[in-house]
Amino acid sequence: MDQLLLNIHPSSEKTLDNFIIGDNFEAISTFKDFVSNKNIQFLYLWGLKGSGKSHLSEVVKRNNILVIEDIDTYKDFEQINAFNLFNECKETNNKLFVTGGNSPKNMGLREDLASRLSWGLVYQIKALTDDEKKLALLSHAKRKGMLFDTKVIEYCMRNLKRDLHYLISTLDALDHWSLKTKKPITIQLLKKLLNK
Repeated sequence: MDQLLLNIHPSSEKTLDNFIIGDNFEAISTFKDFVSNKNIQFLYLWGLKGSGKSHLSEVVKRNNILVIEDIDTYKDFEQINAFNLFNECKETNNKLFVTGGNSPKNMGLREDLASRLSWGLVYQIKALTDDEKKLALLSHAKRKGMLFDTKVIEYCMRNLKRDLHYLISTLDALDHWSLKTKKPITIQLLKKLLNK
């Protein structure tokens, strides 16, 4: 078996087109306006790990907009730097996109920084439900023309990391391995791929 297949990494470029919106229509609509519209200067998105904040941060970076990720992990001196960056962006009319694990006032940040985070628009990004992830995986498989029993996806959901990009990358690797070995996509083939 190719060693390459054992190292399953997210493969596709993160774009708005391949972001699964789930129950985040309003937040993503505002996000699109932020990226394309000069009238929105600050946007803060918060949510649990795996909710898509990193995906959206990549989209923002490609649009040459300043990004602060995971501000809830910042130490005191980093928070001071972030506060100063907010002020600088305000003065120079530059955009700033920030992500964190909770709403501005619920992260134990410096009061002045928490206040700055509330200057712009604030939205929570809700993680996809398991059913939404299954639909996303089925949609991805259909686009690629993959044929298999849906029990393969059930197995993935029960036994693998629930990160959607990891799950999609696993399906891609499984598809590649199936074509290479000329074997149908089954749970047994998946177990071999994962070296279980």
